[in-house]
Amino acid sequence: MPSMRILTAKQMREADRRTIEEVGVPSLVLMENAGRQVVAAMEASFDDLAGRRVAVLCGRGNNGGDGLVVARVLRQRDIDVSVFLAGRVADVKGDARTNLESLGRLGLPVVEIAGEADWELHAPEVAGHDLIVDALFGTGLSSPLRGLLQTMVEDVNGGGAPVVSIDLPSGLSADTADLIGPCIRATVTVTLGAPKLPLVLPPAREMAGELAVADIGIPGGVIEALGPPDLRLVTADGLRGLLPARPRDAHKGSFGHVLVVAGSRGKTGAAYLAAAGALRSGAGLVTAATPRSWQPVVASLGAEYMTEGLDETPEGTVAPSALAAVLAHPADVVAAGPGLGSGAAVAAFVDGLLARADRPLVLDADALNAFAGRSDALKARPGQVIVLTPHPGEMGRLLGVPAADVQARRVDAARELATRLGAHVVLKGHRTVIATPGGRAHINTTGNPGMATGGTGDVLTGMIAGWLAQLGDAERACLLAVHLHGAAGDLAADDEGEVSMTAGDLLGRIGDAVLALGARGNAGGPRNAGARA
Repeated sequence: MPSMRILTAKQMREADRRTIEEVGVPSLVLMENAGRQVVAAMEASFDDLAGRRVAVLCGRGNNGGDGLVVARVLRQRDIDVSVFLAGRVADVKGDARTNLESLGRLGLPVVEIAGEADWELHAPEVAGHDLIVDALFGTGLSSPLRGLLQTMVEDVNGGGAPVVSIDLPSGLSADTADLIGPCIRATVTVTLGAPKLPLVLPPAREMAGELAVADIGIPGGVIEALGPPDLRLVTADGLRGLLPARPRDAHKGSFGHVLVVAGSRGKTGAAYLAAAGALRSGAGLVTAATPRSWQPVVASLGAEYMTEGLDETPEGTVAPSALAAVLAHPADVVAAGPGLGSGAAVAAFVDGLLARADRPLVLDADALNAFAGRSDALKARPGQVIVLTPHPGEMGRLLGVPAADVQARRVDAARELATRLGAHVVLKGHRTVIATPGGRAHINTTGNPGMATGGTGDVLTGMIAGWLAQLGDAERACLLAVHLHGAAGDLAADDEGEVSMTAGDLLGRIGDAVLALGARGNAGGPRNAGARA
């Protein structure tokens, strides 16, 4: 699978249990691996780690035990490290106790912070360090921090020193992206085994800083065998294998034919951007079909795609009678919607296309708005492949709720529509969500606010269709297109700035994004612990 599972607290506990009881990896080994991977990530993030003074703040549980391993490894490397325990030494049990005793044998003292008075005494000492390791709480927290722990967190946040959090910034809950109370604002978070929801979705995501995923010895098969929910993080490393190799004897017919049905009076640019997005994504042939009056305009915008004029209404939109020409076209994939316009004629055309098309459909923009308030009419027939690409407003119209409600539960909303309609859903926006008919959902990490400009969604529609024509797999085509779309936007923002970039700038960087994915390292997503992104 070309993406990484995002685990709930319950799933993480089950993965630990299976690894210990069924695979036979001792829990003490998992803790040792975790601590060493955190140190590797610290070395990757801070070139001058050897010269820094490091304070490790530990809780009494397993997260604190991971921090104790970090402290031991740092001491063994002659790095100046101090350890502060939120609680009493006598209360530390299990594997954490074993690692606490190891520190004692190295002669590294542990400072007890058993109450507010202890913290008031030692807080200036902690503040005097150049780097803080947050090992107070991991995935088990379900209620807000209060009292001493709240004070510690707030003082660390106010101190200004960079913070490396182990697994989660202390104060976050592993099961929600909402902030449940005060929490550490991390510079780097080294999450163990697999990402967790608050590390990838706002608002909690903003507290995590740079994200590294540490392999602590939990087999991939154990993680993949966990039950629902199946939520995943799209990564460049996982996607590289999806880029199809091009045989030397390939020809334009080898990479699929995309038909883009788009455009109307005043919206011919949408047809161009979608068709060009398909071409830039490697489709061998692309035809832009548009109302007949606008065919010369669309043809003049791009020399590389073909055009076809469709029957039109007096208002300059596609007419229902145009359906016959679209159904007769030899394309492998049909993308419809960008700039089509509104009205009864457009709705009748899209209804007919959905009911009679015998090839995969990618529906966007006005093709989705035609189903506002009647989304059940979008339900896929058995064997039919449909990709829907709404932004939050369009999704809200399909679900009959305000866009703000969609934004508040993006993953659940995308899953709901995908499973109900038997379609693949790409919910656009910050951290685009790709949901499948089977209930799996993926979160994309590439992209930036500069992409919030007219036309970028049209480019994405064409990209999805282009990759679908080549791969023949809707889920993989969506993952690849969405990642590359965001990566191209990031490259364009580097050149033009987020304020000035346009959809055309993004279009011109798709090739660079493909090259980066195929040959030049990670173009987005979290890095592996110990290696730079």
